[in-house]
Amino acid sequence: MRWASSISAADDLSKAVAQASARLEQQLAGADCDLLLAFISPQHSSRWHELPAALRDRFPRAQLLGCTGAGVIADGLELEQTPGLALAGASLPGVEFTPFHLPAEKTPDPAEPGDDPEAERERWNDALGLAPGPDPHLILLPDPFTWTGPELLDSLDRAYPSGVKIGGLSSGGSRVGEHRLFCDRSAHHRGMVGVALRGAIEVDTVIAQGCRSIGVPMFVTRHQQQVIYELDGCPALDVLRRLLDTLDSRDRKRARHSLQLGVVMDPQREAYHIGDFLIRDIVGIDPQSGALATATPLYKNAVVQFHLRDTMTSAGDLFAGLTVQAKRPKPAAALMFSCLGRGQTLYPTANYESHRVRAHLGDDLPIAGFFCNGEIGPVAGRTYLHGYTSAILLFREPEPK
Repeated sequence: MRWASSISAADDLSKAVAQASARLEQQLAGADCDLLLAFISPQHSSRWHELPAALRDRFPRAQLLGCTGAGVIADGLELEQTPGLALAGASLPGVEFTPFHLPAEKTPDPAEPGDDPEAERERWNDALGLAPGPDPHLILLPDPFTWTGPELLDSLDRAYPSGVKIGGLSSGGSRVGEHRLFCDRSAHHRGMVGVALRGAIEVDTVIAQGCRSIGVPMFVTRHQQQVIYELDGCPALDVLRRLLDTLDSRDRKRARHSLQLGVVMDPQREAYHIGDFLIRDIVGIDPQSGALATATPLYKNAVVQFHLRDTMTSAGDLFAGLTVQAKRPKPAAALMFSCLGRGQTLYPTANYESHRVRAHLGDDLPIAGFFCNGEIGPVAGRTYLHGYTSAILLFREPEPK
């Protein structure tokens, strides 16, 4: 296995392709590029349609996968609000990889009964063009306006329980049709593209949600789907108001735009730490009923705790995840899917997370990715659509048996 990454800030697409491709070819050192990932900024939107053919000319054997991003990441650099083309290329002997494009109308219906996992698996195999075999690992790049939604992640978990699903929603546009998804020789503006990986490859993930808890964990004692009416037997809004009164002025100010709700994903846990919570937006408040609406369905007697997005905690969460991975064999490459609300919006310096990844896992580690409208990745064995998160995928050679 051999990976490489490269990036260009050229404002002309032809020049950007030439610069990034030359750097990639240099790093691959003569190895065939089997899989090519490309992420491109909206400043190149007038020529997006040219990208698949331009890259095909440089890498004729490669299968292409990619999308548009408001910022792009590669080679230790994070280009935000500026022209950018980021590439990752891989020579993958012994790896079966299957790129796919799924418009909404061809996506298996996640609302179908899930009591027959084999039937669900067959539907997904047909949709993705996969032959029967081991559970694949999936890199998913949806269009946020036209994919069928996070419910399909539950369906994929049922179909391929041992496979990792990770990725990010394309970004840089504000309405339907303003994003592009790249798959093989084509550029699409609807649905989802991705690649299924099987064979001689191992993957690990780091999911850095970057929030710190405030207050105490509480039981949801009355709710309906995503709407919380009572916490520990009291009106949810009253609980929140009392909590805000206990905060210092800095945290009260931060709560106006950074308040989140953490939901414990393992009902059997009795003590809770960073990584045990799925962080979700509070999407609505009803002053009359005292209810709060959150962006995830809740299970019976769910345990929740309020959180604040926080730079120090975000850095610490990333540090903790990377420290665990640094104890394992060095990865061959990393893909990073980071929220638009991170980068220089969150951190005081540019390229912060890319530099932290390389500091832990190798100064020459190939990295590529983009800033997303939402991040896809696993927490406690289930795959979720996240916000304000960095979802990092690490590739390794299989360990000898």
